[in-house]
Amino acid sequence: MQIEIWLDVICPWCYIGKRHFEKALAQFGQRDNVNVIWRSFELDPDALPQYPVSLEELLARKYGVSLQQAALMNARVTGIAHEAGLEYRLADACPGNTFDAHRLLHFAAARQLGDRAVERLMQAYFREGLAVSDCAALARLAPEFGISESDALAMLESDDYSGAVRADELRAAEFGITGVPFFLFDGKSGVFGAQPVEVFVESLQQMRPDQDRPA
Repeated sequence: MQIEIWLDVICPWCYIGKRHFEKALAQFGQRDNVNVIWRSFELDPDALPQYPVSLEELLARKYGVSLQQAALMNARVTGIAHEAGLEYRLADACPGNTFDAHRLLHFAAARQLGDRAVERLMQAYFREGLAVSDCAALARLAPEFGISESDALAMLESDDYSGAVRADELRAAEFGITGVPFFLFDGKSGVFGAQPVEVFVESLQQMRPDQDRPA
């Protein structure tokens, strides 16, 4: 079974959805036969490398709400993340353009390190204030998922894997995917959003061969 997962590393619902999916997969009897492929999706391809304002201020501008309402939005998603076992420190978040972060994830995936890289980058952004567009900061994280800092920096200073990121985004468009997280099961059925664990469990069960499904 192949499951493609489109996400952006600065999407709070993507990290929650990722964790819910992983909990469901841990309950799945055929999890060793599941091949997970992480796909790139930029929530804002035109984002600046870094913004001179806080995430709270960006949200207020984007949704046309007050700073207080934006703070409540952050508090809500932080609470849901906590229930999923994640710690969000959104006051420290450094949002920006994620294209290079996605290139690094493809580089890691080419070395069979994709799972570790996705987890570490998202953890660093949501909990440690990683500036996701800073190539030097991204490279410093790389040894923590098995790639030397020098190799990561050399790749990031090139154009490598740019085509891979664009290919993922084109594939998303072909399937009509306009938001993330999005989980595509064997290229047939999709699940959108940070659904509860039970929804992912059901989706996994539906993909099992008929003879293996519970009566």
